[in-house]
Amino acid sequence: MRIVVLGAGTVGTSIAGMLCEEGHSVTVVDHNPAKTRNVNDRLDVRVVTGSAAQSSVLFQSGVLGADLCLAVTGSDEVNLIGASMAKAMGSHRTVARVYAPVFRDLSTFDYQDHFNIDRLMSMEHLSAMELSRAIRHPGASAVEIFARGELEMQEVSVSVKAKAVGTLLKDLELPSAVRVGSIGREGHMKIAGANDKIEAGDQITLIGTSEDIDSIRSIFQREQPPKQGVVIAGGGETGYHLARVLEGRRFAVLLMDTDRERCEYLASHLKHTTVVNADAQRRTNLEEERAGSADVFVACTGDDEDNIMACVEARELGAKRIMSIVNRPDYANVVAKLGIDHTVSPREVVAKQIKGLLNTGAIISRMPLVQSGEVEVQEIEVLDGAAATNHVLAKLDLAPQCLVAALIREGFVHVPGADDKLCAGDTVVALVNRAAFERVEEMFSVGG
Repeated sequence: MRIVVLGAGTVGTSIAGMLCEEGHSVTVVDHNPAKTRNVNDRLDVRVVTGSAAQSSVLFQSGVLGADLCLAVTGSDEVNLIGASMAKAMGSHRTVARVYAPVFRDLSTFDYQDHFNIDRLMSMEHLSAMELSRAIRHPGASAVEIFARGELEMQEVSVSVKAKAVGTLLKDLELPSAVRVGSIGREGHMKIAGANDKIEAGDQITLIGTSEDIDSIRSIFQREQPPKQGVVIAGGGETGYHLARVLEGRRFAVLLMDTDRERCEYLASHLKHTTVVNADAQRRTNLEEERAGSADVFVACTGDDEDNIMACVEARELGAKRIMSIVNRPDYANVVAKLGIDHTVSPREVVAKQIKGLLNTGAIISRMPLVQSGEVEVQEIEVLDGAAATNHVLAKLDLAPQCLVAALIREGFVHVPGADDKLCAGDTVVALVNRAAFERVEEMFSVGG
């Protein structure tokens, strides 16, 4: 694939290196001559020195015929302009990295739609989603990322005497806004179908808004599971996004940060999170906030050493699971020896997202629902003339192992029903079994 990377900083250079290793044709653009020289010396890529927000520079970089343009400079505004211009000039897909939450906040303005960019990507948000993935359910964050955070996936363990036991899915009369996505049974996961019968002990995933899912959870569980206590050290963007995803009925979240002004901001924007102005590296503070009794302790300050120190203290106090953000790859062997159960590298998370975008045709991105699993979460563009637009969903020959979980139309996201019909310009999020990959690709291709 032909790929243009705008920005030769740490993120841009690491992405370019990964893409080179996989055999792609890469061009890197940066306004700093020292950075472009460094990239040219280290990597087998083409480099262009100039502003990523200027049409002449983008033309020189070859965005006109690019399969993918990744805008990952250190400026949100340059990334938005560069990705938007690249799209208008002929790049097939464009992605812009943004830091400021306002650019991803659909309640104020839809920047992604306005600038006609395929994906706005935040390292901090993706890192938080990866942490939440480990805390909640392997497939949860994948659906939320693709559905722009407006829908979520929750895992539910079916109780022995639950109302749903022994009942076919089609007979449960679930509200149209909630969908059973997958069923895990005896170590195997499958996409849920209307004629599947629910059994006690099944691990099912429910897709919808958190409110809608909570309204029908009692059908599958006689008693609500106890809340899990989560302590988050660091109230930066990663900590904020993680708390926002977790807070609610299932998790009791406590967020610690040393900056009082930041704590006031967090307290005003997080409805069900306890915000504490304290240093999580100090053992006395952790003891005072009962971090030792937490089910999960997560360190996501902006400093690797601070994260590691806080994790070591929390482990010694008795926290059950320890997680941390770790930026430096050379710390990988150290953290495991210190009793940290799970680490997330922002650069690796971004690399995984980029790999999922290396597709042609109607498929925008794809990610496994669980590692080494048979089911993928696919984000698919509905093209004019595709067979998928010919009938309502109930009459489409999509194969049994494909479930359209979310429909994005004109910036609005919802769980589609059997009578919904796809239109050109829509984007769908689908759970697809490996056996159905070819059939789904055919249905969404022009002339398929």
